[in-house]
Amino acid sequence: MWNFEDRFQGQTDIPLDETGVAQAERAARLLAALGPDAIFASDLTRAASTAAPLARLTGLPVSYDKDLRERHGGEWEGLTGPEIRSGYPAEYRTWSPPGGETATGVADRVHGALERIIETLRPGGLAVVVSHGAALRLGMCKLLSLPEDVWDTIGPLSNCSWSVLATRRGHWRLMEHNAGTLPEPVLSDDR
Repeated sequence: MWNFEDRFQGQTDIPLDETGVAQAERAARLLAALGPDAIFASDLTRAASTAAPLARLTGLPVSYDKDLRERHGGEWEGLTGPEIRSGYPAEYRTWSPPGGETATGVADRVHGALERIIETLRPGGLAVVVSHGAALRLGMCKLLSLPEDVWDTIGPLSNCSWSVLATRRGHWRLMEHNAGTLPEPVLSDDR
C-alpha cells in the first residue's frame, strides 16, 4: 500500500498489499524454475512474505538476516515523496534522510550480508536474496567494487524483480538487472 501511496518505507515493518502478494507469487514461479539452492531474506514482514511463495514452491527454508533490511529512513519514514521534497529540500537533493542511514552505511551492511551468503554456497550454487530495492542496489554496488560516485548509475530495483550476479575470473559481474520487471509506474526517486 505504501508503494502506491508513494510513502518512504525504510525499515517500517509493513505488510504486503494484494498487489505485492500477486507480484511475489509471480516472481516465485519464475525463480523456482532456476532451481535455487538457498533462500535468504530480510526479516522485515514485506520481504519475508515475498520469500514465502518461493520457499513453498521449492521446499527450501528461508534464512532471515536483519542486515538485509532496507535503508533506515529516519524522519522520512512514512512520509510521501512530496512531503519529503517540500519539508527537507536540502536533504532531498543529497538523499540524506535526517536520522537515517547513509548510503555507505547501507552498502557496507548489505555487502557484509551478501559476503556471508556467498560463503554458504557450494561452487556454482544459486542463492535467492529477498531484500529491498535500495539495500540490494547499494550492497551490489559494493560487491561489484564500484566507486561510490557511480552508484547512482545502477537504477532502482523494481518490486519483485531481481538482479543476477556471477563471478568470472574471480570478479563479480552484474549479468542482469531488473529481470522479471512488471509494468508499474515509477512513483518516487527510490534510493
